[in-house]
Amino acid sequence: MSRDIQKLASRQLYDYRTNNPGSCFKDPKFILDMSDAYELQATVTKLRVAEGENIIGYKVGCTGPGTIKQFGMEGPIRGTLFSSELEQTGIQIKTSAFTNLAVEGEMAVTIGDDGEIESAFPVIELHNYIFRAPIKNLPELIANNGLNAGVVLPKLHWQQSTQYITQFAQLTVKINDKLRGSGNLWPHHEGPSGSVNWLKNNLEGSELSLTSKQIVLAGTTLGLYPVKPGDTIDVYIDEELAVKCNIET
Repeated sequence: MSRDIQKLASRQLYDYRTNNPGSCFKDPKFILDMSDAYELQATVTKLRVAEGENIIGYKVGCTGPGTIKQFGMEGPIRGTLFSSELEQTGIQIKTSAFTNLAVEGEMAVTIGDDGEIESAFPVIELHNYIFRAPIKNLPELIANNGLNAGVVLPKLHWQQSTQYITQFAQLTVKINDKLRGSGNLWPHHEGPSGSVNWLKNNLEGSELSLTSKQIVLAGTTLGLYPVKPGDTIDVYIDEELAVKCNIET
């Protein structure tokens, strides 16, 4: 498989950029194991970095009850985040830039100089919500970078907050002012450190590591919600609006 990874990675990147992600999985005979899927993700990442993109962090996915039930499978899995796909709260999102755009409200952390969690804050994760294999599977999810297609960040004071590293609160997603989901901040029973420690171990297996100021999406207890033109997405911690975006009509 290794001899084919480079060719497959070029196809994956082309498909992603032409809004046709993961087309190779349409073939029912196309099968990857977990190791090959991570190698494919890594090779696509190297192509993007070689073209000038910057890695800004990682995501831990498929760990909370909402997505586990929705996908019919359980992670955790790792994906890679790029600075070119970071957006700011209040942005107008074009659905034409995505395939079956869906959103997650979830918590993220930043990594400090000592390698530990420096801050914790809510984000909106953007997804190309499409599985092409006959049966959803973790290798397809991994090869398609955990379906990640961008992250909407809150304002700076939220990004610098330490309050919710340890404090209990409720994370809530509303679409067009209607409640779509509400639950605990962290999907891991050990809180944000559980997700970060898993990620550190997973990265070590690929001879990678977290670095200072990188962002880690720690997963969500909620679901993945498809959106359409004209929708407004709001994410709250308790009753306080933290981050939002709008879908262009």
